[in-house]
Amino acid sequence: MPQDPPDEVPLDFAREWVEFADPADPGHRVRADLTWLTSAWTCVYGRGCAGVVEGRPDDGCCSHGAFFTDEDDLSRVTAAVADLEHEDWQLAPVGRGAWTEEDDADDAEEGARSLRTRTVDGACVFLNRPGFPGGAGCALHRMALRHGLHPLTTKPDVCWQLPVRREQEHEERPDGTRVLVDSVGEFDRRGWGPGGHDLHWWCTGSPTAHVSPEPLVDTYAAELTALIGADAYAELRRLAQLRLDQGLVAPHPASPVPVQLHRRRPG
Repeated sequence: MPQDPPDEVPLDFAREWVEFADPADPGHRVRADLTWLTSAWTCVYGRGCAGVVEGRPDDGCCSHGAFFTDEDDLSRVTAAVADLEHEDWQLAPVGRGAWTEEDDADDAEEGARSLRTRTVDGACVFLNRPGFPGGAGCALHRMALRHGLHPLTTKPDVCWQLPVRREQEHEERPDGTRVLVDSVGEFDRRGWGPGGHDLHWWCTGSPTAHVSPEPLVDTYAAELTALIGADAYAELRRLAQLRLDQGLVAPHPASPVPVQLHRRRPG
C-alpha cells in the first residue's frame, strides 16, 4: 500500500449544480453537486488507500475516531455494538464498555457531540487491524454485512456519510415563504475547516479513488436516500441520468473513468 498521498487535482474547478423541489414535500428543496455525484469516486480502502494519517495506510479514514452528530446517532451505534460478536471485533474492551471518550478540546460541544469512538494505538477502537482472523476494517461494517444489513444502519453518521457532505439551512424567500434546503456535495479539504489543508485528506480529489464504472449517485444510493429521502433521491437520479445523457459540461477532473448510469425499468 502507498505511504505517500496520491496526487490531487486543484480544489477550485467548475462544478454543475442542480436544484429541485422534493416531490414528497414542497417545503423541502435539494441542491446537488452533479459534478461530484456523477464522478467515478469509490472507496479504495485496502486497495490503494493511503490513509488519513501519513505512514498509516492500513487505518484508512479511521485514525481519529468518529464524533457523534446527536443522541439518535449515539443510540443507534450503541445498539449495534451490543450485536457485535468476538469474530467481528478485535479490540472489544472487557465488558463492552469504554468504547467512547470525551473530546477534551476547549470548544467541544455538549451532549452526544462531545463524544467520539475511543482510539486505541492510534486508530478507532472499531478498526480491526491487519492479520485479524475476521478481516481488517470496521467491525461495525463487517457485522452489518454478516447480518445482511447496510452499514449505514450500524456505523456512526460521519462514517457512512463521508465523503458526501450535506448542509441544511432554512431559507427565507423574497415572498416571505420559508423552505428547508439540503445541499449535497463533495466533502473535500475545505469541509474540515482551515485545518483541512494540512490533513492527509486526498481521496476525493485524487484519481486514485475515481475508479468506479458507475457514478457516485448510484453507488451511494442508500446513503443519499437516507440523507434526502426516497422521492428526492429518485428525482436526483433522474436528473443525473438526464445530465449524463446530454453530456456533462463540468465533469470532475479527478474522474478519468467514463461512468454509466444504468437505466431502471419503470415500476
